[in-house]
Amino acid sequence: MDWKEGEFIISTDKNRLQIDVIHRYLSEESYWAQNRTREQTETAIKNSLCFGVYRGENQIGFARVVTDYATFAYLGDVFILEEYRGRGLSKWLMQVIINHQDLQGFRRWILATKDAHLLYEKFEFSALRFPERWMEKTAPNAY
Repeated sequence: MDWKEGEFIISTDKNRLQIDVIHRYLSEESYWAQNRTREQTETAIKNSLCFGVYRGENQIGFARVVTDYATFAYLGDVFILEEYRGRGLSKWLMQVIINHQDLQGFRRWILATKDAHLLYEKFEFSALRFPERWMEKTAPNAY
């Protein structure tokens, strides 16, 4: 499935994904996946609904959704390369994800962010409604 806006395309076609671009960004530029191996990146992509953002043939952004397609979704690894920021691409990417036909009717979406609260609040994300009900098990180096 593809969406087009001007010179940019968002696609869920995994065959278009440029794993080198994705892994380089995640392991070198993100704050959340600095220690992720290429194998882990490939496994995460294999087991997620992925959204690639492209300008021509060049991948310039990415996001993935981990879901059971019935009740729950986790949004992760969202990025737009720095040189393409400030053009509304992250908002468009979020709009495409939230409106995707296979991602409707869930009881809950979750994500974790250190610095993009304002973006996600535009799509009705908020702090945990019942934080006292949530628990987590994290790796020692988890962000």
